[in-house]
Amino acid sequence: MSQRMIEQFMEMVQIDSESGNEARFIQYLKGELEKLGADAAPDGYGNLIATLGPKNSTAQEPILLSCHADTVQPGVGIEPVLEDGVIRSKGETILGADDKAGIAEMLEALRIAEVRPPVEIAISRQEEVGLYGVKNLDFSRITARRGFLLDNDTLDTIVIGGPSYFAIDVEIKGRAAHAGMEPEKGINAIAAAARAISALDLGRLDEETTANVGVIHGGIIRNGVPDTCTFLAECRSLNHDKAQRLADTMVATIHREAGAAGATAEITVDNLCRAVNIPEDAPTVQIAKQALAKAGIEAQTTFITGFTDASIYNNHGIEMAVVGVGAREEHAVTEHIHVADMEKALMMLVEILRLTGEGA
Repeated sequence: MSQRMIEQFMEMVQIDSESGNEARFIQYLKGELEKLGADAAPDGYGNLIATLGPKNSTAQEPILLSCHADTVQPGVGIEPVLEDGVIRSKGETILGADDKAGIAEMLEALRIAEVRPPVEIAISRQEEVGLYGVKNLDFSRITARRGFLLDNDTLDTIVIGGPSYFAIDVEIKGRAAHAGMEPEKGINAIAAAARAISALDLGRLDEETTANVGVIHGGIIRNGVPDTCTFLAECRSLNHDKAQRLADTMVATIHREAGAAGATAEITVDNLCRAVNIPEDAPTVQIAKQALAKAGIEAQTTFITGFTDASIYNNHGIEMAVVGVGAREEHAVTEHIHVADMEKALMMLVEILRLTGEGA
């Protein structure tokens, strides 16, 4: 067992880094990369970017290794416990293996690999809340055209495709009134929002398309007709045109139904990422498969309707395959990781470095 990797992972999860609060952890990682001889510095958004020279390699082309520094909530005061080869959180928090297991595995691979090409490293902020870190990454400091995102859960899958994702923020405006004395003078914004939401086609719409309303807020007092109500919706599809059409349809439906209730809707739509699809025979995919085979894993490629930083990298012309770190039940207080899976991920990364360092 790589005791150093496990100890460092357990140390890292105790450094609070919920989305938006990653600065102290980023500074810690800067120090760790500098110990490896890397040139590391945050960019203007606070993402950490580093470069590391080759080792026993004449390869000229660098590869990019990327992870994200932030965790979801509840991620403050994490206490990791190792029992029977499994690391869990002791209390009522997530563990933070997503994505600190990937970071720990990457750091250890860079330490022990006997061969590696030039390596560029990008650790993003605010991945969990909308890929904001990578969307604001200083790409002028990235020269690699291929790389690996360490942010998949299962080790036996390589993610080669992700969706177009539209965030739809809605504010319904009605008219306030006293609910008991003169309700007829009001326009209930909550009722108008409910009407709009009920008219939307939500859930899994086909094998590659989903839509959802996840948050709704409205009203301030029980006996008042509420004049505002907000809700947060989304849609996504592995087909960009389909996602765009769905977003347009959702917006039109909300306007129509709010208007029918006498209210108005103010809607903001943000296309957070565009659908990507890496070919099965892409170099990063083939290298990842070979490296996983070295760890005794026969990996398959897959598409996900979740989204990762890889979508943005690929949109910028950097071929990024997403490989597993071994985390299980991410985003839940039951999140955990098996030490044996971390060891396999480490073996995979060392082999990726060897293959790319030898010109694969």
